[in-house]
Amino acid sequence: MKFIHFLGDTAVMSGRVIRHSTRSIDTIITVIAMPIMIMLLFVYIFGGAMNTGDVSYINYIVPGILLFCIASGVAYSSLRINNDLTKGIFERFHSMPIAKASILGGHVVASLVFNVISLLAIFLVAFGMGFRPKADVLGWVLAIGILLLSVLAFTWIAVTFGLLAKSFEGAGVFSYILMLLLFVSSAFAPTDSMPAAIRVFAEYQPMTPLIESIRSLLLGGTADKTTLVAVLWSLAILAFFWASAMRVYKRRMK
Repeated sequence: MKFIHFLGDTAVMSGRVIRHSTRSIDTIITVIAMPIMIMLLFVYIFGGAMNTGDVSYINYIVPGILLFCIASGVAYSSLRINNDLTKGIFERFHSMPIAKASILGGHVVASLVFNVISLLAIFLVAFGMGFRPKADVLGWVLAIGILLLSVLAFTWIAVTFGLLAKSFEGAGVFSYILMLLLFVSSAFAPTDSMPAAIRVFAEYQPMTPLIESIRSLLLGGTADKTTLVAVLWSLAILAFFWASAMRVYKRRMK
């Protein structure tokens, strides 16, 4: 009964966050339109200068754009959580007879829903631009699984920073770090052309195995060591920031 009660409360809480978010046109523009514009810019302006071997640039860049979209999207989760915290909305929810875990759970579910919609939009535009994946059913399942795991991991980073930030403006700063890691990875250009020190960092930071595994799976490859590394990175980030968020949340709600 407690679990059913938790699911019901989480559905209500996520519905509240989704309703609030859909009324914000700037959220929709930033989360969906910005990654699409970045993709158009890189493919049609810089794409001709990129050497990606036998892989067309649109096929090469889509995994990086998908993660860029997730990094942009979770920033708004952090802002919404900080807004609820600083305005006393969390305290009000705590005084009500609801499952306490559903308060943060609603934000996490809403983030997942919004990011799935954003990723679908990116895929549709990419198909229109000539993106032609060669994955079989298993490849699609694994690639989508890694994307959803990335959404959860990045969302818990957002939750942690939303709870830690002392101001609304500071709650989304972490997303710039995620985007910087994306630019210093194989998201938009092969790491082979980078200076040695940067190349080493780019190849061993978590974004590169995430991008490489999704790219390989979508282009017809099979799960390999890179896929395993991507999953382990995602699980490690998810576990660390979930524990961090719970610790900060308990301290802030005392």
